[in-house]
Amino acid sequence: MQASLVDIAFEEPPFSLLDERLRQRLAEGVDLHYFEALAQPLVPGAVGEAVYIIHKGEVAELAADSTLPDAATLDKAQREGLDAWVSLRIGHYTAGDLFGALTLLNGHCRTRFVCEQETLCYQLPAQLFFSLCDECPAFGEYFQHSLSDKARLLAAQRDTRQGASRDQAGFMLARVMDCMRPPLKLAASASIEQGVKAMQTAGADSLIISVEGRQGVVTRTDLLNALVIQGLAANHPLASLGSFALVAVTAEEYLFQALVQMTRHRVARVVVKERLTPDAAVVGVIELTDVLGFFSNRSQLVSLEIERASDMAALEQASARLPEMVRALAMQGVHMRHAMALLSALNGRLIERTFAMLVEEEHRTSSCLMLMGSEGRGEQILKTDQDNGLIIADGHQWPENEDTLQRFSDALAGLGYPPCPGNIMVSNPEWVATESRWRGKIARWCAGRDGEALMNLAIVFDARASGGNEALVDSLRGHLVRHATRDELLLSHFARPALHFSTPLTLFGSLRSPRHGIDIKKGGIFPIVHGVRTMALERGVMATGTFARLEALVSDGRIEASDSADLAEALSLFAELRLRQQLRHLEEDEHGAAVGRASDSRRDGQDKTTAAREAGSRNLIITQSLSSLERDLLRDALSRVKDFKQRLSHRYHLEY
Repeated sequence: MQASLVDIAFEEPPFSLLDERLRQRLAEGVDLHYFEALAQPLVPGAVGEAVYIIHKGEVAELAADSTLPDAATLDKAQREGLDAWVSLRIGHYTAGDLFGALTLLNGHCRTRFVCEQETLCYQLPAQLFFSLCDECPAFGEYFQHSLSDKARLLAAQRDTRQGASRDQAGFMLARVMDCMRPPLKLAASASIEQGVKAMQTAGADSLIISVEGRQGVVTRTDLLNALVIQGLAANHPLASLGSFALVAVTAEEYLFQALVQMTRHRVARVVVKERLTPDAAVVGVIELTDVLGFFSNRSQLVSLEIERASDMAALEQASARLPEMVRALAMQGVHMRHAMALLSALNGRLIERTFAMLVEEEHRTSSCLMLMGSEGRGEQILKTDQDNGLIIADGHQWPENEDTLQRFSDALAGLGYPPCPGNIMVSNPEWVATESRWRGKIARWCAGRDGEALMNLAIVFDARASGGNEALVDSLRGHLVRHATRDELLLSHFARPALHFSTPLTLFGSLRSPRHGIDIKKGGIFPIVHGVRTMALERGVMATGTFARLEALVSDGRIEASDSADLAEALSLFAELRLRQQLRHLEEDEHGAAVGRASDSRRDGQDKTTAAREAGSRNLIITQSLSSLERDLLRDALSRVKDFKQRLSHRYHLEY
């Protein structure tokens, strides 16, 4: 076949891994082959003669022992979307997809491939396929890559396509090592005067001291306060002025991760260590001014705007810019895990500043605001419903808290965080209680084990502090862990919701109908999040984020590192696909508002069923819109979810 007549996506992996010469050889070596509906290009046990690249049509992959439908059943299934046929699939391939490579590499076919309709395929002969693998090892290795390897390929592909856009994302791609300052180190016995002169000479705003093996930082502000406020003499030693609770990063981390740490810990600098251990040497310092210097567009100044806000109007202005920042991150291809960390830190800081503005200090120091749900886990991208609660220290009197907390919930709504449909927020007295009452609630929920009780346990286990006395949240979560860790029956009940939603591998048939799609939250995100949450609860892992929990479970020996990496990549992929869908809806909403289609009267008259349907559509992924590699990744990711659910079922005896 003439190369010019071959319609193969050479810009997509795995063909993009080939150089121009090998692509030309491939194009010249393939033949176009026609298959009738219900034809079987590959059957279990077959040795295989070629790799098939679909030009037109659809092919289903079935289990080896599956029973084939007759033509009438298949035709009806295609017209009506019946699950009788769709549920047999373990894979589904359309134009641009390839199949048969693993048959050649493994020596025989382990499944059955059936044409669902008349299908045209390019046949890549086995001899030519192996020749390409020999001359381009990356091409052959692609077919046995892990999910994380394929995700890196997709990221590299986007890097190439978005070169100009990504050049503008220097901040998001920069590493800490790219702009960290060398640390200014002085002996702890040095005087304030010596410290001031050393800073002036070095042009630094801080210096590092060491006292009895502990490293600390002394800032220019510390020295000024010591001289002016405390009235200390210029020859006073630096030792007593140091802050030893250092916030640290490593030189290899992304620069914006340093911003995440600054935002969460409310500091203007972090130290850079060789490794994140107490005894590791400080090798650099990152100042907030250094980080802001890397910002390439105004949307990324949200952090500074939040810190400078002096009233709710200023906070609302900063909050309104977050969607712009989300779009920028998505366009620049920033890895979803890092994007979630940054945006979660900004969202958390917005909420914390709101709490500080509306709640008097005497009440803040004797209470703690809990962020829960995706915000508690640090996995929120676009703003979602309010999910929060409040712990009040035993003995603290706050009789007027209901009015204050209602104003707080209203203020969050003004920032773009809508009220929780389940009323899980501080304006609901059920989610505001003293330490003792909260401990009583935990005990009742653990004993009750009904659906609502289990949901509440999950909500509290994901909670993180955002304003006030953080020790109150740590104590409450510790109380929950002590109740649940050794209760096998409770853990079994707790794990069960991870299996409530079927893995949507069988719904790839939605490619034929734009009205349908894969609910990525139910079928992909929730099983991972809740399954990992269950394992973390069992092992007493106190991290709240799913990624951090996976890392802790690997360290604990509870899960293999390769499985953890695949689940993390799967979760990142699902979050990215979901974000794209949410951004499309956001653009539609904004356009509708601009032309007057989203009037208040329409919103006021909209019933809950319609609202729920529209909210659910934001989680539906239309696989037609995905590239071949993205569909391949999605299949792999959902397969990992299916395997993970089987392991959960076995571990927590859910099959019974």
